[in-house]
Amino acid sequence: MLDDTALDALFGHARTKNAWTNQVVPEALLHQLYDLVKLGPTSANCSPARFVFVQNQSGKDKLKQALSPGNVDKTMAAPVTVIVAHDPLFYDHLPRLFPHADAKSWFSGNPDLASETAFRNSTLQGGYLIMAARALGLDCGPMSGFDKAKLDQLFFNENGWKSNFLINLGYGTPDDPFPRGPKLDFAEACSFA
Repeated sequence: MLDDTALDALFGHARTKNAWTNQVVPEALLHQLYDLVKLGPTSANCSPARFVFVQNQSGKDKLKQALSPGNVDKTMAAPVTVIVAHDPLFYDHLPRLFPHADAKSWFSGNPDLASETAFRNSTLQGGYLIMAARALGLDCGPMSGFDKAKLDQLFFNENGWKSNFLINLGYGTPDDPFPRGPKLDFAEACSFA
């Protein structure tokens, strides 16, 4: 079991960040981040998530075109913005990723199942990215608030990937813009069957 310090880093004291210091996130740390994320479980080891680390000015300028106005300043200030996406043809990799069954056939003839599986598991992998980033000392600012069709056209026109959500990454400033929002109690959100 993790100690309280680790649990606080992941959950208790961790906050969504909207303001960032100028400290650079080294590329080696982003590699280390992905090396943790890829270990998280997905159904049939399908691993449909694809991650674009937007960190240079030309990438930020392109991303800015798809952002909702309320997300522009904080995203442009973040050292890195991760586009969490999925590959609709993730199942082409299943002969290698899940070799003990013909899992590719489960999805290749069933576009609805493939789409649902890709979206669900890429969302899960995006959650792993948030937790792995926190474990590595990074702050996160996950968000929606962008024109999905425009972002996909700008970034994924050639490979056909589909965007899911964005995560600003870096080292947040110590001030939080709002107090932590209330959370539902166990009895409100959970039940036994």
